[in-house]
Amino acid sequence: MRRYGPAGLDPIPADDLLAAEEPLELRLLTAGQAGEEERPLVVLMRTPGADRELLRGWLHAEGLSGQLQPHPENPNLWYLRGEVPPDYVARQTSSACGICGSGSVERLLLRTGALPARPPLDPALLAALPERLRAGQSGFAASGGLHGAALFSPDGRLLCLFEDIGRHNAADKVVGWALDRPELDRPGSVLVISSRLGYEIAQKAVLAGIGAVIGVGGATTLAAQTAQAFGLLLAGFARGGHLTVYTGAERLLGEGAHEH
Repeated sequence: MRRYGPAGLDPIPADDLLAAEEPLELRLLTAGQAGEEERPLVVLMRTPGADRELLRGWLHAEGLSGQLQPHPENPNLWYLRGEVPPDYVARQTSSACGICGSGSVERLLLRTGALPARPPLDPALLAALPERLRAGQSGFAASGGLHGAALFSPDGRLLCLFEDIGRHNAADKVVGWALDRPELDRPGSVLVISSRLGYEIAQKAVLAGIGAVIGVGGATTLAAQTAQAFGLLLAGFARGGHLTVYTGAERLLGEGAHEH
């Protein structure tokens, strides 16, 4: 590849690292008349690594469960032994989310309730967390093409950090990691995302019982509505010591944040 500088300069040959992107297929295993049968369930475009955590978090967000089993030879293929409604269609979400709308919060209320009250959080600590996430993103430092998601304790201790080409995938990896640790105080923990805060991120946090979400970008209206309905602390534009709190300002110690 070549890098180009200001107009008039000759291109400079260069080597660069690119973020890895590969499809991860999950197939459903069911008992059939001719023995065990399999059918495609979902294909996730992701960065290889922490695939079990990714699938565990994705299944949790979809309201599905079962036993995950990797293919013995193909690292991009996993199986799920579990029950899935016969009319289930995997809901792939993006910035143009097909399931997002005025009824999303109501549907989410059918699956879970409000988050429990937790001890207050230091706004200065929250504002500094994205920089600590960024410092731990070795993949982004090398490629410039990966999102990051991390889980912190209430006192700012880093619990886990994952990277992926998709911010939703990175969040699912965090959720999958957390679900395997029942001793973890999820309502007291803080999810930090290296992106804007859309509905899907707020939804994943609520379903996982995580009490606070911090992002480097802004929040969408539906994300804020969801956070408000479930008692989630949602804050964005966390950079340079600044923090914009959309919901949950009552959980902050003292002053120093402005709620929209």
